[in-house]
Amino acid sequence: MSVARQMWESVERYHQLCYWAPEVREEGTSAGLKGFWMNYFATRAAPLGAVSPETVESLFFYYSPSRIGRAIPDAWDYATPEEILAARYRGMDQAIQRELGSLVEGEEVIRALQITRDVIDEIDGTGRTLYAGWNSLPWPEPPHLALWHGCTVLREHRSGSHLIALASEGLDGPQSVITQVAVDEAPAEWIQHEAGWADEAVQEAKTRLRGKGWLDADDRATPQCYEGRTRIEDITDRLDGQHWERIGPEKCEELARVLGALNQHLPKDDQLDWREIYDGSQPPN
Repeated sequence: MSVARQMWESVERYHQLCYWAPEVREEGTSAGLKGFWMNYFATRAAPLGAVSPETVESLFFYYSPSRIGRAIPDAWDYATPEEILAARYRGMDQAIQRELGSLVEGEEVIRALQITRDVIDEIDGTGRTLYAGWNSLPWPEPPHLALWHGCTVLREHRSGSHLIALASEGLDGPQSVITQVAVDEAPAEWIQHEAGWADEAVQEAKTRLRGKGWLDADDRATPQCYEGRTRIEDITDRLDGQHWERIGPEKCEELARVLGALNQHLPKDDQLDWREIYDGSQPPN
């Protein structure tokens, strides 16, 4: 596993609490947002301002336009981006304190925050729009919340890098998630239940993937599909790896260690732990 991938996993586990914590949903609802998906799209996109559905589609193209369209632009009529961001930070402040307890005042949080700020200082974020939006925001004062902010900035840099990698292989939204499922890197439920693609869009995407040689006649991944998905991960790692290389292996190892000590107290992640979540051994978050 590449250093960039290892560090993403550590960062992702601290970041992802924002999607499952009831405090975040409650604060978003109090601000005016309605439902899980409006909260999800609006709180992630809010640093960019009251952007159009088309803008959100281009940055979240894993998700169907119909799913996005039920949340954006209506969210901006219910609350301003500034109000939405304030609600997300309030919710995360409460959620992290609940999950970590006295650890929020521990040395691990302080040291993880220091290294996170160091690595963000080394980033060239060209072309990573969500990263640029989050990185433009002021850092919160409480260290545990500032660490979440930093992990979010780093996470969105990798998200933007992955988007570039997918586009370089000529994959659109449904093709991206279908091929991820085909090579056993995601559960089949993600195609329609999570990402919201309709039957017609799924079938059209599969037809195109068969034409590209990525799926066989039974819609199973071909060697070309495995090779293509490997290239996507390699490109993502390369685009997301330079800042990790610049801070050096010692700081990377230390950050992974201290975040690991914190992350063991947090819920499972539906990207990294999907096999446990979807095989029934653990209820979904």
